[in-house]
Amino acid sequence: MATATTTMFRVRGFHCSGCSDNLAKALERLEGVIRVRGDYDTATVEVRYDPDRVTEDDLRERIRASGFEAE
Repeated sequence: MATATTTMFRVRGFHCSGCSDNLAKALERLEGVIRVRGDYDTATVEVRYDPDRVTEDDLRERIRASGFEAE
């Protein structure tokens, strides 16, 4: 396993804390994602992942597929 990487995304489209929870669950289902912390109040999601198994582009695509926009 490569050294784990942590990336934070600003997310547009959160309407409630349930949105950040649902996005965190969707990201956690990606193989290679180690930990996700979604925060409705700051409209951010922090993802710790293994870059040998999942890429930042994969994370962005999952965010888009979940109905949100990543910045």
